[in-house]
Amino acid sequence: MRIISGSLGGRRIKPPAKMPHTRPTTDIAKEGLFNILQHQIDFEGIHTLDLFGGTGSISYELASRGAAQLTIVEKDPAMHRFIADTIKQLQIANARVVQMEVFKFIETCNQQFHFIFAGPPYALTTIDALPDKVAEKRLLLPDGLFILEHTPRNNYEAHPQFLWQRHYGTTVFSAFTPPQS
Repeated sequence: MRIISGSLGGRRIKPPAKMPHTRPTTDIAKEGLFNILQHQIDFEGIHTLDLFGGTGSISYELASRGAAQLTIVEKDPAMHRFIADTIKQLQIANARVVQMEVFKFIETCNQQFHFIFAGPPYALTTIDALPDKVAEKRLLLPDGLFILEHTPRNNYEAHPQFLWQRHYGTTVFSAFTPPQS
């Protein structure tokens, strides 16, 4: 796993060999996503939320590109510890790692973000609720963007906040805008 671009670009991250609940976003899919995002978002100074943090890969990429504040939510203790340790090694000072179940975090969160990424386990039975929960809690700032990683079996094109979708093999990214007031 590597950081693709920015101040930390080229750095390699070595995740634990055994990650029973984690499926890292592939470098190819991550690079494709960030190639799209770099034309839609100015990462410099934004506040981000990474739900189902996993290895932390997406947040390291965001930090490398200038995000001002990173919040990473990961409930697995081993992966939470891995992310916290990697943040220290990379000397990312503007990150907070929360060990909590994602839906519980969403319910208690009173902050808004410019960019939210969710890379849940593909087998998560409540994955379809994520766009609604993010919208209901108004977690996105008015010009914000929410990206949900999923498989082709999930389709969000009829969702009121749906914006676009990109496929990278069995990895699909769907983008959502904040609800209109």
